[in-house]
Parts: sequence; C-alpha cells; structure tokens
Amino acid sequence: MAAERGGCALEAVPLPPEVRESLAELELELSEGDITQKGYEKKRAKLLARYIPLIQGVDPSLQAENRVPGSSQATAAVSKQQKSRSTNSRDERFRSDVHTEAVQAALAKYKERKMPMPSKRRSVLVHSSVETYTPPENHSAPPDVTTGLVEHLYHERPQVASVRGVPRGYNSSILETADGVPVNSRVSSKIQQLLNTLKRPKRPPLKEFFVDDFEELLEVQQPDPNQPKPEGNQMNVLKGEPLGVVTNWPPSLLAALQRWGTTQPKAPCLTALDTTGKAIYTLTYGKLWSRSLKLAYTLLNKLTTKNEPLLKPGDRVALVFPNSDPVMFMVAFYGCLLAELIPVPIEVPLTRKDAGSQQIGFLLGSCGVTLALTTDACQKGLPKAQTGEVVTFKGWPRLIWFVIDGKHLAKPTKDWHPQVRDASAEIAYIEYKTSKEGSTVGITVSHASMLAHCHALTQACGYSEAETLTNVLDFKRDAGLWHGVLTSVMNRMHVISIPYALMKVNPLSWIQKVCSYKARVAVVKSRDMHWSLLAQRDQRDVSLSSLRMLIVADGANPWSISSCDAFLNVFQSRGLRPEVICPCASSSEALTVAIRRPPELGGPPPGKAVLSMNCLSFGVIRVDTEEKLSVLTVQDVGQIMPGANVCVVKVDGTPYLCKADEVGEICVNSGATGIAYFGLLGITKNVFEAIPVTAAGVPVSDQPFTRTGLLGFVGPDCLVFVVGKLDGLMTVSGRRHNADDVVATALAVEPMKFVYRGR
Repeated sequence: MAAERGGCALEAVPLPPEVRESLAELELELSEGDITQKGYEKKRAKLLARYIPLIQGVDPSLQAENRVPGSSQATAAVSKQQKSRSTNSRDERFRSDVHTEAVQAALAKYKERKMPMPSKRRSVLVHSSVETYTPPENHSAPPDVTTGLVEHLYHERPQVASVRGVPRGYNSSILETADGVPVNSRVSSKIQQLLNTLKRPKRPPLKEFFVDDFEELLEVQQPDPNQPKPEGNQMNVLKGEPLGVVTNWPPSLLAALQRWGTTQPKAPCLTALDTTGKAIYTLTYGKLWSRSLKLAYTLLNKLTTKNEPLLKPGDRVALVFPNSDPVMFMVAFYGCLLAELIPVPIEVPLTRKDAGSQQIGFLLGSCGVTLALTTDACQKGLPKAQTGEVVTFKGWPRLIWFVIDGKHLAKPTKDWHPQVRDASAEIAYIEYKTSKEGSTVGITVSHASMLAHCHALTQACGYSEAETLTNVLDFKRDAGLWHGVLTSVMNRMHVISIPYALMKVNPLSWIQKVCSYKARVAVVKSRDMHWSLLAQRDQRDVSLSSLRMLIVADGANPWSISSCDAFLNVFQSRGLRPEVICPCASSSEALTVAIRRPPELGGPPPGKAVLSMNCLSFGVIRVDTEEKLSVLTVQDVGQIMPGANVCVVKVDGTPYLCKADEVGEICVNSGATGIAYFGLLGITKNVFEAIPVTAAGVPVSDQPFTRTGLLGFVGPDCLVFVVGKLDGLMTVSGRRHNADDVVATALAVEPMKFVYRGR
C-alpha cells in the first residue's frame, strides 16, 4: 500500500521520462541488492530534488534555483510516502505497478534505440542544464559543439533530451545527453573563449611535422658519391727526439725532494697568495721535506684502529684541499709518497648531495679509500652532522677525516727513516677524470711514468734549477700538477701559485706576478689570456719581457688561437715576444702529448692551418682560404714529447693507421703515460693497450699505444694539429662535428648582436 501511495504521489509530479527511467534503474539495483537502502534513498532524493524541493537533505540553493511548476502539489505526497516507508517491507515496496511499468518502458526504449544500458561513467567537461537544451532535428548526426551550446537558449516549454543518470555528488546543472552532447543554460566567458578557440582551423598533429624526417632516419644512409675522400699515403709512426742523458739525474722524484730538502733547505719552493694578491707564505724545500716526513710518520705509526695500523703501504688516501691552499696540498702529496701511500686528489665537496661529488664518491669507494686528508680551515667549512662530525656525503664511503696542520703531526723518532726507492712500476698517484656521460674514473700513474714525464717536460721546456714559474692552473691535476708540483720539485724551481679566487677579482694578477718575480715561465689557459685582455687598460706599467715560455695548456682547443693572437697583439708592445707563446696538447690518459718549443730549444717556426670544415666533417684534411666563412683555423701544438712514438688511427673499429690527409685519433707509445683505469680492466685494455695496425693488418709495433682521445693529424715539420676531442664528437647523417667548434663559434660572434638572452 505504501508503495502504491508513493507511486501515486510521484504520478502527481510531472517528471520527465528520463528521470523516471533513472528511478526505475535505481529501484532495480535496490531489488537486486546492488545498492544499500541508505544509498538508494540518497540517490533517489538527488534525482527528485529539482521536482520535490521539500525532500530533506537537498541543498537550499538547488531548491530555489531549480524549482519547477507543480512542485507544491507534490509536497503532501512526499510526506505521506516518507511516513509509510518505515512500516512496509522492502519486497512489497518494489512490487508496485510504477516499478514494473517504468522498467519495461525503459527496456523497450533502449531496445528500440539500440543503445547500450546506462553507464556509471559521467562527463564533467562542460557545465550544462537539462532545462535549456533543445535537441537537433536529426538525431543521427551529432550537432556542432561550437554552435549548439550558444544557439539553444531557454524556452518556456523545453523539450528535454534523454539524459544519462547524474552521479553521486554531481551538480544538477552539469549534464550530458545520451547522444554525448553537452548542454548549458548559462555560457560563461571561459566557455565562450573555449568555443571561439574550437572554431579556429585545426592545425595538423605535431607528429605530422616530423613524418618526413622520421622516414629518412629509417632509411639506410647511402654515402655521398661526391664526398671528399683521403688520398694521401698511409702515415708512418712518428718518433720523437730521444730522452737526453742527464748527469746526476735523481733515480726518483722522492730522491730529488730529499736532495733539495737536505742540500738546499732555504731555497724557495712554493709561494701562496691570498685573494688580494699578497704573498701569505713561502714554502722552502727544507720545510717541504721536514713536514712531509712528519706526515708520513704520523700516517703510518699514529693512526690505529683496534690496536692495528689504520693504513698500510699501497692504500689509497683522499686529498681534499681547496684551490687556495697549494702549500698544504703539496705537503700532503709528498707525505703520502714517502709513506708509500697512493694519494687521490679530489675537489672539495660543496653540499651533501652535490651531483658531481657523488661520482667522486663512487671513485673513492672503488679505490677502497677510508681516510681523507684536509686542513683545519677546510674541515670547518664542510657540512656537519648533529654530532659535529663531517657528514657522509651521498654516494661516498665512510671516511675518517684527518687534519694535517702542524699541531696534529708527530715528530719522527730518530731511528725512523723513510724508504726512498728508485722509481718503479708501482702506482704513485691516481688522477680523476670525468667523462662526457658524467661518470668519474681514476687514472693510475706509476712512479716510473711520473719520473719519465718530469724528464720529458724538463727537456722539452728547457727547465733549469732555481727558475721561477707562475702557475695559474689547478695544482691538483693535469698540467697544473705536472708543471707546478712534480717537475718543479725535480728541478728545484720556485712556483708562484695564483688562486682562482684572485683571478676572478683581478684577472691581471698573473701578469703582475710575472713582472714582479721576473718569472721565466707561465702556465695558463686561453681563458686567463682572454680575461687579462678585458682588464689590461687598468694596468699599463707591466712588462712580460722576462718570459721565455708562455705555456697555453688548452692550446688544442679551436678557440685558443684567437686568444693567443689577440693577447700577442696587445702585449707585444709590453715585452712579449711572439715565439714565447707555446700551446700544448695533453690528455689525462697520455699526459703531455705535444708542446711547441721556442726557437732557442730547436723548435720549428709556428704553424697555422686553414681547413675546410665541410671536408673535416668527412674526416678529410683540405687546405682552404681564410676569406671563406666555412673554414676552421687551427694552430699547431708543437712537436711530440721526447722519447715518445705517435701515430694517428681511425676513430671507429680496428685501429688502422690513417692516411696523411685523414683525421683520426692520436695514439702515444711512451714510458711517460698513465698505465690504467683503476679497477676497470675492460676499458683499460681498449685505451691503454691499443695495437695500431697497417692497412694489411700488420701491427706497427710490439709495444702497446695509449689512446689520447684527441682528434687530429701530423702536418709539415712533424707538427701536431688537433681539431677536436673524441668526447665532443657528434656524428650526424654520417658526418662528424665537434662540440668545441660550437663553443668556438659562440665565442667568435659579437654577443650583443647575435646571441640573445634566453635563446
């Protein structure tokens, strides 16, 4: 009876057929147990909210906004229905005629229209109202969305389209018709803007812009029949001048330090400067020897763990020193060598999660490093944990940090003496290198290689005792370490170390120190020459007449020639001679590969090559004219090192010898190169044990060569030219380009005219 009364009450309300269908579907779900009684009442109340405003739980705003004629007549029926619900069972309620009729009508209608049953998925893309939509005359063709929303306005007696059920919590003004057409009564400005956008002509999909290129990539690249090809004869292995026999040459670098530390203790070894350019300390050879002895004794005898020595000969030790403290770094380096430990110089980590230091940490872990040497000032600047100890940096092994300031070192006993051995094949130090992929490897250098490299540099540069050298480079690695820490001690030279922080404040500082100390040699990079050009107007009373060699460590880069030429043009009037500029080429694996010698050392005149970039992209050397824009002008990096053999091999595949007019990778056979990547046997064999072969496949030597990673060729007078690096090689459509050329191009243009911010 209650169900019948409820049905009569609903009959009094003019419900659209769509709402009745939804009610029928809802009652069917309840009868089949797909929905709870509480859920049924909530959904039913929301469906009837617009037609029976007095139902409890309806939002008052919806009642006021969506009131329809006849709703007052349904109030009494609803109240009667609510009262009768509690007294009737569930089964009796859903046996009403309303239920049966509604379900049958819905099934018949859906069957007639051949549409799927209503889904629980609803569209909420467009706000719409069921009262304001007039369906199009032709139901088979969906209307144009861009016009339908604005053309169908409110009518007094609207024809309501078939509407899908409204989901729970859904605003009654957001509906979608069964045909998938959104409807709306009030078009907001944002929707109108969207409609205007949709009316514009459609652009083709993004992928269509790249269809042609993609298809080209799928095709096998066919070589251009007109591309240049090398035509010269196969090159021969180039032999450098023999290493001269030096009387009374020390048998090792440590033997040289012992000699100078005991026989010339007052001789200056290294002068450190502060950020104002003032000399803050001069380390003598006597102090370097005594402090290194103290450190070696302390490391071997005073550091223990569980009553066992913390270190034993052959262990690796990290050296963490800032670029502003060359004195303490030098003491730490030679102290490790005297203790037969292997120093691993690294950069000071900036933050706990610094990406670059994570790779350094991987290197330290692979080397088995457990101890890090540093200074008191540097340790205070490192990030600390809550315990006050230095934090464990991300990716790093757990380290013991030891401060090597004087108060922490113990004086050796009278019966303790270090073993100063002759140079051997054992590892002397490990120099880190970061590859283009970001990974860090450690390159091992033996005591014999270190001694041979110092010997070759001494002969090539004509170093002599007590010469003064100004070093602007990082003293922990590469040319800064080779010239400013190792070869300088071998020859009892005095090094003036210019910190990077001083160069940023005063780019002319290195020139001022050359002038004031009457330095004979300066080791710089092309960037230092460029910076000094920008600041040279501020200083006119400097003279570079004392220089006999200005070593340009990155002379192999294509942009170095412009810095060298511009620097000579400005400072030639201040005593700089053209033959003084000596670019060199080097790599972390092969150390110094070639360096230009001054005429007094028997070197040929400088060379310059103007090459076609189009031919270079095919690996072919063709001389061109400077008037063209598509040329690359490179300078020579001098002759190969004394005691070395050099050849140029093909970049890809088997290391066949290149032809004389062909660009390839420079390989070096010498006793003065690195010996391996620490702990990496696979790539060590590929790089440090290459066997170049002739076109017939015959090895050129029974000794292995070291790949330098430098791309170049050997020109007239046996001068070496470098046109790029393997790390910067980019192959596009079978043609090779070098990343350094991109840098050189950017540096060559006028930035105010051609380089735009943000581009």
